[in-house]
Amino acid sequence: MEKEKRRVIIDCDPGIDDSLAIMLALSMETLQVEGITIVCGNSPVEMGVGNAKKVLKQMDRLDIPVFRGEAVPLKREYVNALDTHGEDGLGESFLPEVEGYEQSQTAVDFLCEKVRACAAEGSGCSVIALGPMTNLARMIETDREAFGMIDEIVSMGGSFRSHGNCSPVAEYNYWADPDAAALVYETMAELGKKIFMVGLDVTRKIVLTPNLLEYMKRLDAETGNFVQAITKFYFDFHWEWEHLIGCVINDPLAVAYFADRSICSGFDAYTAVETGGISIGQTVVDSMHFYRKPANARVLTEVDVLKFFQLFFSKILKIPVEKLDLLEMLVGVNEQVRNTV
Repeated sequence: MEKEKRRVIIDCDPGIDDSLAIMLALSMETLQVEGITIVCGNSPVEMGVGNAKKVLKQMDRLDIPVFRGEAVPLKREYVNALDTHGEDGLGESFLPEVEGYEQSQTAVDFLCEKVRACAAEGSGCSVIALGPMTNLARMIETDREAFGMIDEIVSMGGSFRSHGNCSPVAEYNYWADPDAAALVYETMAELGKKIFMVGLDVTRKIVLTPNLLEYMKRLDAETGNFVQAITKFYFDFHWEWEHLIGCVINDPLAVAYFADRSICSGFDAYTAVETGGISIGQTVVDSMHFYRKPANARVLTEVDVLKFFQLFFSKILKIPVEKLDLLEMLVGVNEQVRNTV
């Protein structure tokens, strides 16, 4: 008997690594992507909608609807990340725009409606949040009951012990709209539920290197060339700012973890998000149970890098893991280099 697919909405801000995450999610036979909701973040919301459609066209999945979400954060001024993702938000690949496929419904209305419908059908629907949490925060303000019906929220965001990527302590998604992230974490605490926080502690270890990219191109030229086109800018950015040979692909790990919980491990803790001052956007993880509050997050701290890349390559390239004979060696070399830096 075939296992029922898990229904999920991808809430994102494409973005290079968001695009790779969408590719992975659409390649997973265990996931049913109900829709893609766009939020301002890495790229402005209109650009994000366009980029999502470009990825869907590449994947031959323009049947998946894309919904425009919030164009500005709840309170703070919007700061994009085009310096990281390129002028077009997609690595300056400047792929042709995909016309049509417009949705009149807003992202927040879609989230509320779809989550309620899935709950009524008894199947449930989860959200993989790959950008700032503005859409989810607006969902809480619009229909808190529907928000409470979300099966699970897996969020690429935050940091426990790793340094930040847009301040000494803050990860971009939560820094970009700290008020939204704070509201989502507070609401989850009130509901007695947990966010799965896929933060920089684990995502920094997922590095797509030139060797891995070349291997991907040899295995599947079309997919490999597309990935190369959208990541070249990312490679250059990481070398300029971090002297890293390769690029960190944060968001696909959130999708991989949603599909396979054995890829990452961590601990449960009450977590809050700072909304002002020098530490704006920081995730304050009460690992020592200082506040004596019930946990509202599963904070991930360890990742099986090889298992991630086996999943990522096998799914987006449609090649069985056992045929990826060079992958273990290539990932092992990467780990050795990373551990000596």
